[in-house]
Amino acid sequence: MSEGLPLILAGVAGLLLGLFYFGGLWLTIRWLPATRCPALLTLGSLVGRMAVTLAGFYAIMAGRWERLLACLAGFVLMRFVVLACLRPEDAPPLPPQQGQE
Repeated sequence: MSEGLPLILAGVAGLLLGLFYFGGLWLTIRWLPATRCPALLTLGSLVGRMAVTLAGFYAIMAGRWERLLACLAGFVLMRFVVLACLRPEDAPPLPPQQGQE
């Protein structure tokens, strides 16, 4: 097997883990107004998403830091993709933070 293939597969797995994590976060936020116990929903969602994501990272890594890095890159890339897809068209741009003007 080629040495690059496991890294590519780890990156794709990171994309899927990111989709699960950030998609679950989006669903949690959407359900918050309708729930009777928002704290329980938020905490339960966080624990569940973190458990699945960390277990996925650990399984994909298989003792190789290169795979972990590729998986993390896919995870972070998916964060930007989800943010770009879910941002409303009419949302104002974020204001600059202090010291970055």
